[in-house]
Amino acid sequence: MPDLGMFALIRCLNGCQDHANGASGLRTRIWNLTDRPIELQVRVGSILKKVHTLKPGSSKKLNSKSIYKAYMPDGRAAGNAEVKRFLYYYDEGCQPYLWIHDTGGGFSRMVKQQYISLEDLRDYSEIRIYRDHQRGCISVRKKPRADFC
Repeated sequence: MPDLGMFALIRCLNGCQDHANGASGLRTRIWNLTDRPIELQVRVGSILKKVHTLKPGSSKKLNSKSIYKAYMPDGRAAGNAEVKRFLYYYDEGCQPYLWIHDTGGGFSRMVKQQYISLEDLRDYSEIRIYRDHQRGCISVRKKPRADFC
């Protein structure tokens, strides 16, 4: 078997290992392929919950299920559950999401896609954020998970 085929087989097996772990093992690697740092902001509605800063060329693995559990009320906790339920009752569509923030640019910088949903984290194994110099904005490319394993 050629070496190139061997790497493809190993990559496939690594993907299968992620699927074998169940939904908790589905993580998405997000790469910053721009020339400046970016922030991945976890938000619920307009409320900022957590910030991950990615330096140029670095990556971060995120799990959609753990983000959902951390920032959505479940009604099992005592005391603060009623307060959390009150905060979210007005809009059940107020789901956690990731907002891409270009930390190096000014307000005039256009960003093609600033939003990454939890469904994107669930459905894609890799998300690459890069700077499109022709358009002068940040763009996102998504790599779907392998379903054949």
